Amino acid sequence: MSVLMSFAIFPTDKGTSVSEYVAKVVKMVSNSGFEYKLTAMTTVVETENFEQALEILNKSYKILEPISDRVYCSVNFDIQTNKPNGRIKTKINSVIDKLDKE
Repeated sequence: MSVLMSFAIFPTDKGTSVSEYVAKVVKMVSNSGFEYKLTAMTTVVETENFEQALEILNKSYKILEPISDRVYCSVNFDIQTNKPNGRIKTKINSVIDKLDKE
């Protein structure tokens, strides 16, 4: 099984730049042992099951909860029971391969 979770979570009461707080979440994701990719708008994490993805989301909120009165979160899941981990790279490579053929 492979669960891709794309999420953005940040405090809305800390001004126009929240990278300091996003970095705290990304550090936790990095230390989780799961493959991840930071993008300009979201962080994508690949876990082996849905519960692990939800745990990452919960830990992210727990980081921000004590330092913010308002937290925004947006999340998308791509869950495939018939695929092994590694889809963060293989999905991107599949599109790049097709671009090269155009």
